[in-house]
Amino acid sequence: MKTKFACADELPNSLGLLISSAGGLVTGQRIAESVVAENREKEEENLRAKEDEPDARTRRKAYRWCKEFLPGAWRFLEEERFHISVIRGGLSNMLFHCSLPEDEVCFGNEPRSVLLRLYGAILQMSCNKGENQETQRENFFQGAAAMVMESVMFAILAERSLGPKLYGIFPQGRLEQFIPSRKLETEELGLPDISAEIAQKMARFHDMSMPFNKEPKWLFGTMEKYLKQVLKIKFTRESHTRKLNKLLSYNLPKEMTNLRALLEATQSPVVFCHNDCQEGNILLLDGRENSEKQKLMLIDFEYSSYNYRGFDIGNHFCEWIYDYTYQNFPFFKANFSNYPTKKQQLHFISSYMAEFQPGFENLSNEERSIVENEMLIEINRFALASHFFWGLWSIVQAKISSIEFGYMEYAMARFEAYFLHKKKLGL
Repeated sequence: MKTKFACADELPNSLGLLISSAGGLVTGQRIAESVVAENREKEEENLRAKEDEPDARTRRKAYRWCKEFLPGAWRFLEEERFHISVIRGGLSNMLFHCSLPEDEVCFGNEPRSVLLRLYGAILQMSCNKGENQETQRENFFQGAAAMVMESVMFAILAERSLGPKLYGIFPQGRLEQFIPSRKLETEELGLPDISAEIAQKMARFHDMSMPFNKEPKWLFGTMEKYLKQVLKIKFTRESHTRKLNKLLSYNLPKEMTNLRALLEATQSPVVFCHNDCQEGNILLLDGRENSEKQKLMLIDFEYSSYNYRGFDIGNHFCEWIYDYTYQNFPFFKANFSNYPTKKQQLHFISSYMAEFQPGFENLSNEERSIVENEMLIEINRFALASHFFWGLWSIVQAKISSIEFGYMEYAMARFEAYFLHKKKLGL
């Protein structure tokens, strides 16, 4: 921060000049305040710089992975010239930007920078250290299977140019293409052109054939695992215990049984779903901000699986409510009134169907209206599952995650939204 007193040549030669009058005292106080504020700002900048750097152990591992998996200049890069910084915003994984120094000459077409993704606690299936050996073994293999499936999925999407390129994969994580871009902001999800392209991207995703189990077991299978864990969780923090007891008072097992019965009675095609289409997983590509189309890319496929179409779209609509960029605890804001209006939902549906079902735009108004109204029912019922799913997920994360985020507060917000939405639907 610069002030008019920052230049040494302009300062009086004697402090006596500053205190010779009341006005001088005020001036002296202002100089002191200015110096203190400047020092504080420098301290904050140094602290932010440290926060943007990983610990020494992570840095060494990242350097070795880049050196082993990346070609060209990376093979001969000295460790002290290796650049790495923390990318903030992930709730499940730890993300880092790794790059060559500016003066490093590339040998060919090797990337100058990559994204390092280290898998987080979301793939750990166990919450309780006291579980028996058989359960721990089962949890280990479930977590390993999830990592294998997610890695295969990412590789396939990369080969089909539907996601970032894959440069390296190892048990702890992977090296991905670093795409110059920024993540969307929550309020941008409602912009007509953005919403239309998200709908089109989702439709293409849903139209893919992937080498995975085609049965829609993921949704309730995962929710049952989370619920089983939630019912066993014991928190040491009193505030967490109070919130957990509040949530358990809703009789979550019975509520989930009723939800499952409702959704099984709701027609919804089984397709390959992203399952986490929120603004943080949608990139706005640099240089294409003003383009009419092809300016977005979906990323982060760790939850992707065959699932009900209604969940993927309903989950996306729910994400209009939540802003995860809030800088203070609990590091999110919820505004339930931001759930898309009927008009906004129909805009998304028409864009989706135009991509998913060739000839949809040629249907009569009456035929289109029937399809759209059926989808409105389907999507808004499955939006209930989104709130329930992420509510359970967040309780589990409160137990096992080291990421700084108000997981229990988020769980409370999701279940509050669940009951509000359920009442709105007259259920």
